[in-house]
Amino acid sequence: MDTGYNRNFQGRSYETSSDCADMSSYLSRCHSCRVESGCFMVYDRTNYMGNQFFVRRGEYSDYQRMGMSDCIRSCRMIPMHRGQFKVRIYERENFGGQMIELIDDCDNMLDRYHMSDCLSCNVMEGHWLMYEQPQYRGRMIYLRPGEHRSFRDLGISGMRHVSLRRIMDPCY
Repeated sequence: MDTGYNRNFQGRSYETSSDCADMSSYLSRCHSCRVESGCFMVYDRTNYMGNQFFVRRGEYSDYQRMGMSDCIRSCRMIPMHRGQFKVRIYERENFGGQMIELIDDCDNMLDRYHMSDCLSCNVMEGHWLMYEQPQYRGRMIYLRPGEHRSFRDLGISGMRHVSLRRIMDPCY
């Protein structure tokens, strides 16, 4: 991924093919990016926190169109996954409340499973994107394999988690 200093790829740039927890050591501000191969999540805070946006091969000339509140401050490479997908979603933090297990995309978990909310999960297989609105719209968070006891720990607050999609893109 090649990140540009200003909008429309103007100014200095930084190229990476792996995770970068803090881009400020390379660029003071990053307002655009170009993905030549792979899939990444970009974040508007350091250490993979805050608003997130999924990027794949293509050009992203303006951070504001991606839903970033300031600029791109960190990025995480999403490894290619081949195989099954499985995630357990919980209604409450720390794996409390109702639990559902998904192996496929779900466009509206709250309606389909009559959950009041979704606040933690255990990603057992694959990589997933969770969205704040039905039909995979609105702000998103990247869920990689492992236990996520509280979505607040990901730097997201005040966001309902309604739809969930597997990352199956042929990004590579």
